[in-house]
Amino acid sequence: MTRKKQPKYNVGDIVVITLYGTVGKITNTKILDGVYVYEVNNHDGLYVENTLQLITDYEGRNVEKEWIELNYKFTFGDLVQVTGYEKDVFRVVGYRTEVWRYKNDAWEDTIYELSRITDGEWLEADESDLTLLANAQTANSILKKLKNDKTGINKLDLEKLKSMNDSKRSGAKTNRQEIIDGLLDIYNDYRELYETFKDEEYMIVMNLVMHYLTKLSEKK
Repeated sequence: MTRKKQPKYNVGDIVVITLYGTVGKITNTKILDGVYVYEVNNHDGLYVENTLQLITDYEGRNVEKEWIELNYKFTFGDLVQVTGYEKDVFRVVGYRTEVWRYKNDAWEDTIYELSRITDGEWLEADESDLTLLANAQTANSILKKLKNDKTGINKLDLEKLKSMNDSKRSGAKTNRQEIIDGLLDIYNDYRELYETFKDEEYMIVMNLVMHYLTKLSEKK
């Protein structure tokens, strides 16, 4: 019996894309027509093995390494308002940073993955387009109160939301357990929506939240 060929690279490997001389991390491995292809830095493009090389094996060992310190303005479970959607409230369910490097220019873009609390509608937005309404610490208790309001969750009063958040803001930082609790609440909310409507969009959010929960559980 012929032994099945194994992929040359694994998820998490740091590689050089030899076509461009850029460095990235393997984030997914797929098989297309019997050939292994690799996703780098969560981008849509796929690379075959001969276009990649482990950074430790790369001929140009003088490749510069860059350390980037990132400060995120929002975190999992925060309730936010989005420019262009002023009548809606969204919850942060994920975020990522895209690093752009060119010969004469460089910048980083932080993209937040959001879900609208009224119906689970998916949205991605730049950090500059978001306004904090309630942090993860206070979001759950605020939403529970609003759900008990006679006007219903579909007619959120944003001023009321802001004032409720201000009254509960303690100034304490969100700790790891609070983030996990907030993510679990998000997961359970979307599980109920999925079981009711069988919409795959809800399953996507569930899988994303579970991904972040797994990462948090691995941290000591």
